[in-house]
Amino acid sequence: MKLKELRKSRNISQLKLAMELNMNQNTISRYETGEREAGYAELIAIADYFNVSIDYLLERTDNPEINR
Repeated sequence: MKLKELRKSRNISQLKLAMELNMNQNTISRYETGEREAGYAELIAIADYFNVSIDYLLERTDNPEINR
């Protein structure tokens, strides 16, 4: 998942992101290391927060644009 890349490119700490998404900092860390996979609701929240598609977030495409 491109979460770490997105977070770092915007200079956001794991703690700040966790607080913004109403998650635990440890959960964000585990998503970034691949120790844990995000569920549907979490994927949607993360994609919405960074304004990218879920496919981009999951590295299924290099295009971050959302198709609606």
